[in-house]
Amino acid sequence: MPRYDRLSALLTRFELHVTPGDHASSNLAILAGANDGTPDRIVFSPERSIAGNIIGHAEVLFSAQVAWGGSFNPLLSTLPSLIEIEISEDSELIHITRLLQIEGNKPRCGSGTILDRLGEVLMVRLLRSQLEAGTTRTGLIGGLSDPRLSRAIVAMHEAPGRQWRNEDLADIAGLSLSRFSELFAERVGETPIAYLRRWRMVLAYQDAERGDRIQAIARRYGYRSGEALSRAFRREFDTSAVSLRRSMQS
Repeated sequence: MPRYDRLSALLTRFELHVTPGDHASSNLAILAGANDGTPDRIVFSPERSIAGNIIGHAEVLFSAQVAWGGSFNPLLSTLPSLIEIEISEDSELIHITRLLQIEGNKPRCGSGTILDRLGEVLMVRLLRSQLEAGTTRTGLIGGLSDPRLSRAIVAMHEAPGRQWRNEDLADIAGLSLSRFSELFAERVGETPIAYLRRWRMVLAYQDAERGDRIQAIARRYGYRSGEALSRAFRREFDTSAVSLRRSMQS
């Protein structure tokens, strides 16, 4: 077993919600290709609804809109625009999709919570498949798919307030500084410190939205003062952290 987890720090930061609906307005569908109604394919689009020509003539067993942090979730923006997973030989995924179908098509007490939890399990399995397959797309999945870069990325995810230097991250990745910087830019599409700044801003936005004090947020994510955080926040979001905090409290 690896000593680090590439997904957990991300998963705990973004709530996932599954809302059953017609497949024309959904971005997740479970399909059956055989006449016996057994799930054999999962189709997911992080960017848009699933069009009818994508599903084709397959039987739709379950469809839903999956909301998972929107543009703030750095995983979604780097996933392919359409993901299809064959599950006909995967008994565990067939079981999960069966449960989603049952809870989604016959809502009962607590079904919303069950759907969200099952949706999380499904998305983790989907993300694992993407990481294991690797990708040529530039972005976070590309970085996490690399066993060297992923160690440095996980370190930033888990300790965003640390005053990271490129040398520290290169050492964690087991690469020379020049090779680490080159590979990170190639796979992730930006410098390590630029990615760290964006990750900090995502976390700071969530904390300000929750009502945390600006000074506390600044200390949490390695800013020298609340003013320094506020300047970075405004550059990133074109609004102030104080205004966001107040709007959520009103």
